[in-house]
Order: sequence, then C-alpha cells, then structure tokens
Amino acid sequence: MEATARLKFIRISPRKVKIVLDLIRGRKTTEAMAILKHTPKAACEDLKKLLKSAVANAENNFNMDSSNLYVSTCFATPGPTLKRIRPVSKGRAHRIFKRTSHVTLKVREIENQEGGKS
Repeated sequence: MEATARLKFIRISPRKVKIVLDLIRGRKTTEAMAILKHTPKAACEDLKKLLKSAVANAENNFNMDSSNLYVSTCFATPGPTLKRIRPVSKGRAHRIFKRTSHVTLKVREIENQEGGKS
C-alpha cells in the first residue's frame, strides 16, 4: 500500500526539482527529511512540506507506522509555462519562460525480510 501526496503548479523548473528528488528517492522518510533540511536548494522547502503531507496521509488514511516508511516513488513533471517578455536593444523583445512543475511523492512501508531458511 502506498500513500501519495502531490504538489501542483510549484514555481520552480522541473529540472531543478529533479536534482533534489534524486537525493531522497529510496530513502527512509526520517533520512529524507534530514537531507532536505540540509540541502541548499530552493525546492527543498516545498518538498519538505510535501514529504510531511505524504507521511501524514500514510498515518491517517492507511494506518501505517511513520517510523517504518520510505520514499518509494518521486517524480516531477512540467506544468504550464508562463510566457513573459523582456525588452532588449533596438526595440526588440525576447521571450522569458517561467516554468512550473507538478511533483508527486509516494511513501510505502518497509516489508520485513524474514526468509525461509530455518
């Protein structure tokens, strides 16, 4: 069973968010929270809130133990792009693309590896 949290229309480019998501993918939630706390990237603040939300969803909706959770899946997809214009020399204009992201984060409980050898 997986608990999911989504963050839509975040005003950071997906390319920048994916760098931070690669750091926490597959880690325990406590370890992922520590990584997000000490990483100096702009996306970390929003991802901390998203991770807390996913853990709360797991606890409240699926009765999972929060100390036994890990980040199973996380990815960022592009959202709508805001197109702006910047004036340049000789009366011309250049396009500025202000990119947005949709981030999905899923947490899952760690299964016990009690093998069949006795």
